[in-house]
Amino acid sequence: MGPDSIINHFENLTDPREDNKRHNLIDIIVITICAVICSADKWEDIKAYGVAKEEGYRRFLELPHGIPSHDTIRRIFASLNPEEFNRCFLDWIETWKSSLGQDIINIDGKTLRHSYDSVHGKSAIHMVSAWASKAGIVLGQIKVDDKSNEITAIPKLLDLLEIEDSIITIDAMGTQKKIAEKIIDKGADYVLALKGNQGTLKEDVDLYFQDAVENNFTIAAFDYHKTVDKDHGRIEIREYWVTSDINWLESKEEWKGLQSICMVKSQRIIGEL
Repeated sequence: MGPDSIINHFENLTDPREDNKRHNLIDIIVITICAVICSADKWEDIKAYGVAKEEGYRRFLELPHGIPSHDTIRRIFASLNPEEFNRCFLDWIETWKSSLGQDIINIDGKTLRHSYDSVHGKSAIHMVSAWASKAGIVLGQIKVDDKSNEITAIPKLLDLLEIEDSIITIDAMGTQKKIAEKIIDKGADYVLALKGNQGTLKEDVDLYFQDAVENNFTIAAFDYHKTVDKDHGRIEIREYWVTSDINWLESKEEWKGLQSICMVKSQRIIGEL
């Protein structure tokens, strides 16, 4: 997926400038997206990236007046229609993602660092994002007023994404029957975390696995998997037990597509290896 793919998806993006167009909008879009992919996170970094790569970009971009200043790049992006840009971006990402096949998509909410504006009394920005593990990219994100609104933001984010044949993982905040139903209806599967926000469901599953542990996992058929990750003087050991023995679960039919339950045991060892 080269710069020509970016051009194809963004060439019809509305240019907010009426006159004095020294630089082509598509040139600025391509350079900025490529710079951000290469870890640029400031307007000055994007300008520096463009200057360093200018010779190569001239093979497929016009660049009539060279690389624009960082102030020009900033002003143009500030004036773009964010919804229109987001649609172009998601269409481009989906093309990239579709070439990779099945993926695990993690949906998570995070508060952006340094986004709290005490001078103007504005609270920190909270985003709900969809991260594709295999592709290593953010497929989409939605701004929410606060963490409590993640429940309403997640379905909206799912509506923006093509998730067929993917596995969607969400933390306990998103463990909602309607969200599970939407995921299944869109042709994907889900892995949802359990906390005490769904009646007695977590308690019922906890008791089941306590019984399984006490009986050395002989009460039903279990699939077992273990991972060991070593990094910077730390070992992370995770063990997984999964079973499709869920006919006893009273609320089973309330969760569309529910096929199994899982227990994860984590152990962290810190020190000399």
